[in-house]
Amino acid sequence: MTTTPYHHGNLRTALVEAAVETVRERGPEGLALREVARRVGVSHNAAYRHFADRDALVDAVAERAMVELVGAVHRRLDTVDEADPVARARRRLVAIGAGYVEFALAEPGLFRLLFTAYPDAPDAEGAGEDPYGMLNVALDELVDVGYLSPKDRPGAEVTCWSVVHGFAVLNVEGPLRGLEPSDRAAALTSLLLSVDRGLGASGTWPELAPRGAPK
Repeated sequence: MTTTPYHHGNLRTALVEAAVETVRERGPEGLALREVARRVGVSHNAAYRHFADRDALVDAVAERAMVELVGAVHRRLDTVDEADPVARARRRLVAIGAGYVEFALAEPGLFRLLFTAYPDAPDAEGAGEDPYGMLNVALDELVDVGYLSPKDRPGAEVTCWSVVHGFAVLNVEGPLRGLEPSDRAAALTSLLLSVDRGLGASGTWPELAPRGAPK
């Protein structure tokens, strides 16, 4: 464990940094204002001047976690370079799923905290800068290029999210957490290709396998 030094005027930032490290080490259950204040080297009363309660601190850490999750997805999306619009749309959907799982495996504590901070289902019409919104945009693109039938679009975001999130949870804290990296990558590839085939009318497309599957 390390303390987080701070300079006058940025105590809130230091507290958030310490909270992030606490979640990484101990999971969401280990996050407490007193512990975070101790790590930074201030009184808990000083911490309460910036965060009214633990829930406020959880929200701040969740915001940081969401930024990192979105970044992981964008890094995957940046690898998509297909010129064909159908191939590009399909690849983008796969990239979003791969990026989501990659973040979950790299940051299990922050991944779990996100669903502590945001227990309610997101807006199904959302298209914002979050993985669920990005998923909705990707599915709309599949409709636009003619791969996904408009009649099959309603509810597709829930299906895709459930499949990928379930895979992530099984590998982070479930019975698949002991898989060898190569086996996990193969399982993820199979899962994402199954989702792709289920959405479209065409046959198999092995080249759609995610590049650099998470370890």
